Amino acid sequence: MNIIQMPALMLGQMIKNREISAVEAAQAYLAQIEAKEKSLHGFVTVDRDGALARARAAQQAIEDGTLTGPLAGVPCAVKDNIMTEGLLTTCGSRMLNSFVPAFSAEAVHRLEKAGAVILGKTNMDEFAMGSTSETSAYGPVRNPWNTDHVPGGSSGGSAAAAASCECAFALGSDTGGSIRQPSGFCGVTGLKPTYGTVSRYGLVAYASSLDQIGPVARNVPDCAAVLEAIASYDAKDSTSMKRDAYDFTESLRDDVQDLRIGIPSDYLEGGKDGVTGLSDDVRKAVLSAAETLKERGARVEEFQLNYVRYAVPAYYIIADAEASSNLARYDGTKYGYRTGSYDDLHSLYKRTRSEGFGAEVKRRIMLGSFVLSSGYYDAYYLKALKVKALIKKAFDDAFSRYDVILAPSAPTTAPRLGESLSDPLAMYLSDIYTVSANLAGLPGICLPCGFDSKGLPIGLQMLGDCFMEKKIIRAAYTFEKSRGPIDYSRCSREEAAS
Repeated sequence: MNIIQMPALMLGQMIKNREISAVEAAQAYLAQIEAKEKSLHGFVTVDRDGALARARAAQQAIEDGTLTGPLAGVPCAVKDNIMTEGLLTTCGSRMLNSFVPAFSAEAVHRLEKAGAVILGKTNMDEFAMGSTSETSAYGPVRNPWNTDHVPGGSSGGSAAAAASCECAFALGSDTGGSIRQPSGFCGVTGLKPTYGTVSRYGLVAYASSLDQIGPVARNVPDCAAVLEAIASYDAKDSTSMKRDAYDFTESLRDDVQDLRIGIPSDYLEGGKDGVTGLSDDVRKAVLSAAETLKERGARVEEFQLNYVRYAVPAYYIIADAEASSNLARYDGTKYGYRTGSYDDLHSLYKRTRSEGFGAEVKRRIMLGSFVLSSGYYDAYYLKALKVKALIKKAFDDAFSRYDVILAPSAPTTAPRLGESLSDPLAMYLSDIYTVSANLAGLPGICLPCGFDSKGLPIGLQMLGDCFMEKKIIRAAYTFEKSRGPIDYSRCSREEAAS
């Protein structure tokens, strides 16, 4: 098997066994990036010299016994809204086009401690605001299965890079589905942990009560291993949670005999309760996956999940309100972009923000400022918080009966480039299956469960109760074993992207 097509854990084991060196692995992935980037644009920054230096250091540490973990020497990538010391971090925005952090995010620090070799920073929707990875100031990312289509967002660069074998795995961030939805569109596996499981220290904030860092990889075991490496309590993050155990790889068992799996009937009824546009291909693939799990011994049944139609409006009110506050710091006085022409402090702020932010970011800042303004705070923002509590209660009731909730990751497969940007409301509605997990702080995993009639991947989403990552990992692993491996060679070949 080609180095770049190996799962991360297999590659790590071969590096540990001295069959491949960390430097050889880094060189192979860097060559793949060079071959693919013209057509995919999955990276904003590629740190070739730094990656090779880190690979040499990792190899030395492996040889002298300092590094013994499963990810030592394995090349990876980091979403461009996660701080990396000394390495450009732009958030896909002109506003931070020259920002080089003085420190690394805690998740990055833990990856480096595990010996992973960071190759560069992946492209994304600007400030993580988007569902297609087209709002980046540095140009759109393209789907490696068909470059006329989007990879999803906002972690589209991470998902596309993993699918096209430009890295063994990547870190993404998930505010309303930004790991799971692009993983579904790109046919890879993405895991959003329970809120507070992975430190948000060093993650550039979009909506602080919803954001969470997680892994994107080509299979379930790799995602579990990466989550095990980056999850920890961190006193630097006030929302970080202390957990009893972080041994997520122990749940990699091909067994669902005792699992109760629920499928929200609301999610499968297109046009009802605000869930619109569910394609027949996606519905059939999800129901087929449910049947597979049933055949393996799980108890599977449909149920009614209340308040689904309120999830998207509640999410966008809360997320945009928090975004309007978090993005107020970008004013041209401290760091990042500053306008070249201004008369006074007010015009400095106004012109810097007008020139530095893209259209989608401005739209969400204005919406957020509106719902927080006097006269509308009670009518919109407080009401959205009440709906958030009702959604959490609905999930609590569901998880009293089920261990795992099964759903699509998106109503359709990846749309064509340009389709979503012309209709922002339709783009927002495409998040219907993912935003609820963020509102309730739940863990979720997405993995491929088939292809549509156009040959584009279909994503299957599994949600668990808070801190129940092990159950969704076990269910996902069992399905993955039944489904068989995905052939990523078509995505990784240069001619596939032409």
